[in-house]
Amino acid sequence: MSLDDIIRDARRRMDQAVEKVSEDFAAIRTGRANPAILNRVLVDYYGSPTPLQQLANFSVPEPRILIVNPFDKSAVNAIEKAIRDADLGLNPANDGGIIRCVFPELTEERRRDYIKMAKTAAEDGKVAVRNVRRSARDAMQKLETEGEVGKDEHERYTKQLEELTAKHVNQIDKNLEGKEQELLEV
Repeated sequence: MSLDDIIRDARRRMDQAVEKVSEDFAAIRTGRANPAILNRVLVDYYGSPTPLQQLANFSVPEPRILIVNPFDKSAVNAIEKAIRDADLGLNPANDGGIIRCVFPELTEERRRDYIKMAKTAAEDGKVAVRNVRRSARDAMQKLETEGEVGKDEHERYTKQLEELTAKHVNQIDKNLEGKEQELLEV
């Protein structure tokens, strides 16, 4: 494995860590309707747990209302039950064909709880990025120790790795700042 391969692999894994944090942020609900909050909802559809996205379309006709329109109308009750059981703070109501989820206003205390959850997710993402850096640094050190690369080349790639790490950590911080602003918006 070359130094370029190590950097390329580290970049890919760091990108995945940032993407995971973004997904975690999407699952934290705000006062506004956002279909991404339902990403982790699994519906018992004919005996097998199926992601809700595979069973329905979503629309947001008003800022605090999310409409779930199942492809199979016989699954309406199962979808409604799955949303209710997901403990998202939503109270879905179905009219036989579609499910309407009204997002209640968040209390100040609930907003603070969600900000703590977002900060925890961001910190987990940063730890993942740093772990990728550590394993890449170890692999690069091993190449230098075995004499496959020179000291100057090793130092140049180590600097590149540090810049890559800083870029990804900053991206996570920026995403966290945006999520905090979104949560504090009334």
